[in-house]
Amino acid sequence: MIRKSFTRAAKFIGNALAFALALAVVVMILPSKARSQLGLDPCCAIISVGLSSISNLLSGVVAKPLSAIQQLEQQSANFEQQVVFPVTAINQARGLATQAQAQFIQMRQVFQLPVSSATLPTSQQLEKSLLSRNPGAVPEVTTNYAALYGSVMPATDASQPVRDLVDMTDAEAQAAMKKSVEIDALADLELQAAEQINQQLQTAAPGSAAILEAQTSAWLVRANAYTQSAMAELVRVRSIELANQGAQLKFSTAHTSTLHNSGSQVLQQGAH
Repeated sequence: MIRKSFTRAAKFIGNALAFALALAVVVMILPSKARSQLGLDPCCAIISVGLSSISNLLSGVVAKPLSAIQQLEQQSANFEQQVVFPVTAINQARGLATQAQAQFIQMRQVFQLPVSSATLPTSQQLEKSLLSRNPGAVPEVTTNYAALYGSVMPATDASQPVRDLVDMTDAEAQAAMKKSVEIDALADLELQAAEQINQQLQTAAPGSAAILEAQTSAWLVRANAYTQSAMAELVRVRSIELANQGAQLKFSTAHTSTLHNSGSQVLQQGAH
C-alpha cells in the first residue's frame, strides 16, 4: 500500500513537470506579439505555473501519503513496544537472568566440592585420577588401577578361561573409570557455557533472543548426547557383571561335573 502511494505520487509529479515544461516550450515558440498579448513576461509565467503545480502536488498528493506512512510507522512502533517487546517484561527477564547467574555460581561451587575419601597412598592415587575432572589424567587410570587391583594372573596360576574373564572385567572397569573422568570434564564445560549464555541474556537485545534460544537448544542437545553416552557406559558395566555371574555358574557346573566323575571313578576302583 505504501509503495503504491509513492508510485502514484511520483507519477503525478512527473506529469506535472512535463506539463510545465510543455507550457514553457509553447510560450517560447510563440511570436513576440503573441507573447505580448498574454500580458505577462513568458519566463515569469512559466516559473509561476511550475511552482504552483509543485506546491499543489506537495500539499495535496505527497503530503497525504507521507502523513499516512508516518501514522502507520507510529502504530507499528507502538505495537512492538506495548505488545511484542514490552519494556516491563524485558526488564523482568533481565532481572531473572541476573538472579539465575548468582544461583549458577552457587551450583558450580557445590558441584566442585571435594569428595575424595581414600586414606592409603595407592588408593589415593587412583582416586585422585578418577576425581581429577581432567581428560589428560585418563592414561594414568590404567597404571593406578593395576597398582591397586593387580594385573591378570600368569598362565601358571590360573586356567585360560579364568584369565580371560578377569582380563575382560578389568578392561570394562577401567573403561568406566576413564569415561567418568571424561564426563566430569564435559559437565564442567557445559556449566561454563550455561553461565556464558545467561550472562548474554542479561544484556541481550530483544531481537537477539531467537539466536540465544537456538544456541541454548544446541547445548541442550549436546548435554543429552553426553548423558546417553554415560548411560551406555553404565549398561556395559552392568552387562559385564551379568556375564561374570553367568561365567561363575558355568565354572561351578564344570567343577561339579569333574568332582562327580572323580568320585565315580574312586567308587568303582573301591568296588573292585
